[in-house]
Amino acid sequence: MSLKNKNLNIPIAIVSIVIPVLVAVLFIIPKPDIEAGFDVKIMPFFHAVLNSATAVLLVASLVFIKNGQRTAHKWANLSAVGLSVIFLLSYVTYHFLTDSTKFGDVDHNGIVDSAEIAMVANVRYIYYFLLLTHIVLAVIIVPLVLFTLLRAFQDDNVRHRRIARITWPIWFYVAVTGVIVYIMISPYYS
Repeated sequence: MSLKNKNLNIPIAIVSIVIPVLVAVLFIIPKPDIEAGFDVKIMPFFHAVLNSATAVLLVASLVFIKNGQRTAHKWANLSAVGLSVIFLLSYVTYHFLTDSTKFGDVDHNGIVDSAEIAMVANVRYIYYFLLLTHIVLAVIIVPLVLFTLLRAFQDDNVRHRRIARITWPIWFYVAVTGVIVYIMISPYYS
């Protein structure tokens, strides 16, 4: 099926709205009493690995296109998209099954009291800045990636390059900050 003349703006808009709404709902609804069959505590590390691999693929993609290796560029990007889809499915599963970990919750009781806040001091401002920008840009990156891919598959190289110049740095930032946020919060996982 050729995407050359397909207008996929509405499906891309729908997907771009449904994903963040679904993720937001996961933080509101009560967690079910379901056994996953494995220790879900490994999932945040798995997410960090996926984000790391995505960042590496994005750098490779940039190097490939700068060196005129279009096929390698294409496969690096499709692999990054594949890892991002796996990340999203795993992330949704994790947050469906577990409560969120709170930054600074040293005693793992789900409450960050004033003593714990004092222990993390001003590092929490860095953490929350990175987390907030990561979340906001993760929402923005979904339609950007989808439109960038669409333009590539439509062989609309001018528009593909134009949007890719915006998409790449944001996607890379989201991937890298996902790893940094994991590293910063990992001591507080129970």
